[in-house]
Amino acid sequence: MNDQATQLESTSTGEALVQVKDLNKHFPLSGNSLLGRGKGAVRAVDGVSFELKKGETLGLVGESGCGKSTLARSLLQLLRPSSGSVRFRGVELTEISNRKLRPIRRDMQMIFQDPYTSLNPRKRVGQIIGEPLRIHGLAEGREIERRVREKLDQVGLSGSYYDRYPHEFSGGQRQRIGIARALAPEPSLIVADEPVSALDVSIQGQIVNLMADLQRELELTYLFVAHDLGVVRQVSDRIAVMYLGKIVEIGPAELVYSKPIHPYTASLLAAVPIPDPRTNAQRERRPLEGDVPSPSDPPSGCRFHTRCPYATEVCEQQEPALIDYGQGHFAACHHPLGRPDPAGE
Repeated sequence: MNDQATQLESTSTGEALVQVKDLNKHFPLSGNSLLGRGKGAVRAVDGVSFELKKGETLGLVGESGCGKSTLARSLLQLLRPSSGSVRFRGVELTEISNRKLRPIRRDMQMIFQDPYTSLNPRKRVGQIIGEPLRIHGLAEGREIERRVREKLDQVGLSGSYYDRYPHEFSGGQRQRIGIARALAPEPSLIVADEPVSALDVSIQGQIVNLMADLQRELELTYLFVAHDLGVVRQVSDRIAVMYLGKIVEIGPAELVYSKPIHPYTASLLAAVPIPDPRTNAQRERRPLEGDVPSPSDPPSGCRFHTRCPYATEVCEQQEPALIDYGQGHFAACHHPLGRPDPAGE
């Protein structure tokens, strides 16, 4: 375990359901690849460490291409990590076979981003939601139908939808069906990969509220992946901000929102609309310049320095470590906003 992972673990409180330590997921590039010149690797996830405590929601945010979806899939072993550790209830998932993973997967479910492609159009709703029950041997016959109708009711849909096909539903209803499928085997962990980004704004709030209600009712633990900090704020206990394969800031949601330390976090927050037009016009802007560098050839030092308005020579030469600024609020920046004194210094 590296020092950064040790520090993050030592400051956590409560029972850790998931422990991720120095996780890497690199996709090799061949010399003939259309995605890169010569050999190398896309470093989608590069040395990520965090804990997810039982019953909490950790929001994972960042721009498209930062590696957050790859991290989510690596956590569930849908993508096998290149290196590092993922422990679920104390079991090291990276070292066990797919056969041994199967019973564990019952307790780790996923809600997918696109409700239009994540549901099999050739299967009825009852079959879709009942499939995890059959796969894990949790029910059969009429018991499957009873439990499926129960889950439909739990997500705000009528049991009469049991025999309908996905094309008969709106996007919001389809996402509710996807949530019901994830709930069917009664998991303790749900990874939600941008569950509302494909929905109309008017529907997003309904789905977010539904997920919050289900968490309280069923004592669920969420990893909530999104690119919109405004959405994540509604559901998260803690927030992790990811940039180019690395976590650059992580801490309690209110601290990250009210007192961001990393310039990248501040830039993301500046892009979140404020309902009051006057307040929105008067607030400080920190626009990002330039494009996101390629994850196959990340910048030296701090990966954000090519776009950061505060970058200096040290940012180009030395990679910053995640430092605890108090109350479990960590950031990796040579020039932290507000320049708070790191804890213990």
